[in-house]
Amino acid sequence: MHGHDRGVNYVSLNGLIGIRSSIRENILRRPIRLASVGAAVLVAATLFASPAFASTQSSQNPVFVQTDNLSGNSIVAYDAADNGTLTKAGTYATGGLGGALGGSVTDHLASQGSLSFDSGHNLLYAVNAGSNTISVFSVSGDKLTLNQVISSGGDFPVSITVFGGFVYVLNARSGGSLQGYVVDGTKLDLVSAWHRNLGLNTGGSPEFVNTPGQVLFTFNGLGLVVTTKNASNALDIFGVDSSGDLTATPAVDSLPGTIPFSAAFDFTGRLVVAEAGANAIGTFLINSDGTLTTISRATTGESLSCWVVEDGDADYVSNNGSGVVSGFFDNQDGALSSLGNTGTDAGTEDPAVSADGHFIYVQTGATGTVDEFSVNSSNGSLTRIGSVTVPGGAGGEGIAIG
Repeated sequence: MHGHDRGVNYVSLNGLIGIRSSIRENILRRPIRLASVGAAVLVAATLFASPAFASTQSSQNPVFVQTDNLSGNSIVAYDAADNGTLTKAGTYATGGLGGALGGSVTDHLASQGSLSFDSGHNLLYAVNAGSNTISVFSVSGDKLTLNQVISSGGDFPVSITVFGGFVYVLNARSGGSLQGYVVDGTKLDLVSAWHRNLGLNTGGSPEFVNTPGQVLFTFNGLGLVVTTKNASNALDIFGVDSSGDLTATPAVDSLPGTIPFSAAFDFTGRLVVAEAGANAIGTFLINSDGTLTTISRATTGESLSCWVVEDGDADYVSNNGSGVVSGFFDNQDGALSSLGNTGTDAGTEDPAVSADGHFIYVQTGATGTVDEFSVNSSNGSLTRIGSVTVPGGAGGEGIAIG
């Protein structure tokens, strides 16, 4: 393990001080309405003993889907009706090319977070894996304006994350690397000093299993998490200082044989990890030195449990090999219990939750579709309400809510 290279406190999740805006939003969209962050801490500590799932109401935020098409990447925008169904609103070229990792069939990037919405600046970031670039769009409702195409600072970008005015992209090939940026108006400024080579063994076969899968900021922005999949079967966790720079080296948290593919943060700020090798989901505390403490783990009973998304008290895992989404109740202590499985079209991939938490949208790469589901308010189960075909989207990945 590597400790504090520059005295940075990675996360400090043992309390709920400094809850970031997205965690507050996740708590506030639940049936209980909180008056303050202090109240949020109190409720998170004492009142989450039983499931409290979203109820079906209006969903007005647009849904953006990335095609990752090899002949020209694009973003397809959809309007969401009050009942959660989607209608195509427009298609926007990114100015770059999609890419495909060796051996991939339905998920050419083998990643989560390749499309990221920045609510603080009303920007959408897309990776162009085949061009080693990032596209930056301004968002106005369901309309996008391309502002910039900028280098990813590495080879084959697959995931991008934002916190405040800082953005980091994960490059998957050539051992993997991170590159950081500062948001400057409607564009990004690349900071050359914010580059880190990960030194992973990305040359294994098949390639798509042996490349890193996701980068994401911790809930308070003091850490940066990288899932390495089979490259090292670990989570690499960097500290982030107040300027946005990373520690020189990460804490390396080994999870042998699990193939940690993707991650999210639950309503208390605990790390939730989808483990493709173990076909499982795990919850963890990130300690102040970047090490992990395991809280709970549950198996999905499915095949290739690769993607995970959080929705209030529930976590949903996309199982690519078996074509289902597995739901889990995530209680106040981080213990996991099954909410059952729901079928999708073939090649279950990247999921996204509507801004109000009432609907879940799941990319399915074999058919190039997005499946639409409503969340049952009483038990967290999913009901399929429709599906849309994404033009040129077979094998594509990347979905974000505006």
